[in-house]
Amino acid sequence: MKTAILNARIEPELKNDVEKIFQELGISPTQAITMFYKQVILNNGLPFEVKIPNTKTMKTILEGRNNKNMHTTSVEELKEIIK
Repeated sequence: MKTAILNARIEPELKNDVEKIFQELGISPTQAITMFYKQVILNNGLPFEVKIPNTKTMKTILEGRNNKNMHTTSVEELKEIIK
């Protein structure tokens, strides 16, 4: 099988974080990229939804990134918080 070379620029920290995950999965970056490309073909587009989050979702994402996690003791309490 012939192969083509793909060059991409990516942030070093992102690359390192992702490669650690690939290592845990037992796959190489080349294998992961090949899987991604095959999924693009199967889905006739990106294999995940790409959208801009609404204000509430973005606020929650940012709070999570800033370690402002909510802690609850029950599902009912969580339901009340997210209303």
